[in-house]
Amino acid sequence: MRKLITAVLLAVAPSLVLAAGGGIKLDHADIDVSNKEAIQRGAQTFVNYCLSCHSAAYMRYNRLGADAGMTDQQLKDNLIFTRNKKGEQTKVGELMKIAMNDDYAKEAFGTKIPDLTVIARSRGADWLYTYLRTFYVDTNRPTGHNNKAFADVGMPNVLWELQGTQEAEIRVDENGTKHVDKLTITKPGTHSVAEFDQLVNDLVTYMVYMGEPMQLERKTIGLWTLVFLFIFFIVAYMLKKEYWKDVH
Repeated sequence: MRKLITAVLLAVAPSLVLAAGGGIKLDHADIDVSNKEAIQRGAQTFVNYCLSCHSAAYMRYNRLGADAGMTDQQLKDNLIFTRNKKGEQTKVGELMKIAMNDDYAKEAFGTKIPDLTVIARSRGADWLYTYLRTFYVDTNRPTGHNNKAFADVGMPNVLWELQGTQEAEIRVDENGTKHVDKLTITKPGTHSVAEFDQLVNDLVTYMVYMGEPMQLERKTIGLWTLVFLFIFFIVAYMLKKEYWKDVH
């Protein structure tokens, strides 16, 4: 029993650390990976605002197209904006890579730029949803912005034109720790608050899908497996009773 309890604690420890690591209450993301339109919209936001710096090197355009109900031509027209060394448009069967290498990224941003293919599985949908919506102006940071969910983040706020300028009310406790109590839009962007929240939700939906494109199939297979095991249990139980009826 002691070994079992230890194994369970070790299994859940990473999720507990992740949940407690940010020290803030995370906003809930309404994720539905069966919503193909949301995945399409999220993918378009991803390639326009994320893919220039962050790669998704384990995701292929044509896999996205097949799952989100997009033709090869729709992928070329709406999602594929990169070209190879010959100047030809990136093919639909290729991975979502970028031209930026680690050396340039380290020189420009001070660190390597992480690949985002499985970032939703690493950080969680609620964390991403909160993070992308809680950038605020901080003139002490090199990028001019800071983040409530990820303090002193090196990433610039690439969505600021859509969200607008957001400023923070900061409280310093007795230990000298800074706390962001409230965020306020002081200069509106091109999107209203509701529109921006929906855009970020679609973006996170795409990133959750990208982290495991087979998740809907996996859940369906798991459900049918449970149904099969339930039926098999009934048959096995009845067979057991038939075999042992003369003994009992």
